[in-house]
Amino acid sequence: MAEALKEQMDSGDCIGMSFEERFGLLVDYEWELRQQKRLQRRLKEAKLKVGPSVEDIDYRHPRGLSREVVQDLLSCRWIRARRNVVFCGPTGVGKTWLACALAKQACREGFTVRYCRVPRLLHELSIAQADGTYLRALRKLARKDLVILDDLGLSPLPGEAGNHLLEILDDRLGTGSTLVTSQLPPKKWHELVDEPTVADALLDRMLGGATQVHLKGDSMR
Repeated sequence: MAEALKEQMDSGDCIGMSFEERFGLLVDYEWELRQQKRLQRRLKEAKLKVGPSVEDIDYRHPRGLSREVVQDLLSCRWIRARRNVVFCGPTGVGKTWLACALAKQACREGFTVRYCRVPRLLHELSIAQADGTYLRALRKLARKDLVILDDLGLSPLPGEAGNHLLEILDDRLGTGSTLVTSQLPPKKWHELVDEPTVADALLDRMLGGATQVHLKGDSMR
């Protein structure tokens, strides 16, 4: 506010304004500054792979992307309702890009976000399980309003890998939203997990009530 007051005094633009009008400008300046700092902090904590803006979404490329569906997702109603979203399709059609664009919009709306590539996340959780920080790592994810699980299905989910994902999704059931991207359609996800009961539980928590967006076409890279 001191900086804003100095700008007022140096510019002379506020000559003739009442005290209440000038004070209102100072409050607006401070409010906007704090909002920007909060947004930057949320974006930093989200650790997005890319930083696209929703204004740059390309609807012209023939990949089966519905403007109506995207606009509904950009409203963030699904995050408020704690529902999940799935993007599936071949490599290069923009699944990760779209996921990060939605995540950035969520940060703008005041939600907390965490982006994770599934292979790296599972590796980190295995290390955490060995060094005694496993529960703390799970709690950090559970506190986020939105968690992105990128590149599910690049490799099978044997043994503990499936259990790790189940723990994440179980913690978020009814408390947060999860966005999953995968090259495989959901009907093939069951084959990734070697334990059928774990696979059933995973799919139930991941796909129950989820919005599924099936992309197609050639790579956009």
